[in-house]
Amino acid sequence: MWRQRPYPPPHTITHRYHISYPHAAPTPTIMEREMRFLALGDSYTIGESVAENERWPVQLADRLHEQGIRLAAPEIIAKTGWTTDELAAGIKAAQPQGPYDLVSLLIGVNNQYRGRSPEEYRAQFADLLPQAIAFAGGDPARVIVLSIPDWGVTPFAARLDGAAIATEIDVFNAINRAEAEKAGVWYVDVTAVSRQAATDPTLIADDGLHPSGNMYTAWVGLVLPVVLQKVIRNP
Repeated sequence: MWRQRPYPPPHTITHRYHISYPHAAPTPTIMEREMRFLALGDSYTIGESVAENERWPVQLADRLHEQGIRLAAPEIIAKTGWTTDELAAGIKAAQPQGPYDLVSLLIGVNNQYRGRSPEEYRAQFADLLPQAIAFAGGDPARVIVLSIPDWGVTPFAARLDGAAIATEIDVFNAINRAEAEKAGVWYVDVTAVSRQAATDPTLIADDGLHPSGNMYTAWVGLVLPVVLQKVIRNP
């Protein structure tokens, strides 16, 4: 992401005369200018049932600030209940203006919840990836896909078949991982952390379904090294 490098120093040609050819000022690198972050998704990205400062994109921005990274407030296109096709419609309506230095994509739990087919999910998720890459200036190394959390371990699902939900979530995650790898974008698995909520109620928000700020903090712990080591420090 941000793969432009500063121009080389001015060349000096010495012959009969000393002539210097100045170059334009170098384009600021990612460490010298303010980053832009676009987060695409559903309830897990908008942070349903948690305070705004507990949303994982906002927590990530705060952690980057602590690292001395200048970052504008994250731009979030997400809504509780959205499926892949609804996210696509939301993106079209919002018309975000890139390029962004970082784009995240987390979508699919509502496809699974509504009983949509894995085949439909694959096609629609695959359509979203080129859009995410385009928002990142055409650079797949600026894009991070997050896996779908497992809501089957939450109190909301207590009377449902948690094992069946887990199996379906795994199927959908196998799809988004494969499509992410095919597109050459980064992938962060947060599903394992989400399943810790089976024995740790502090990871669930008061609504009994969505992640708490604590869980989002754990997600950021997984995303942050990728941003620092793979995205920002690999211009």
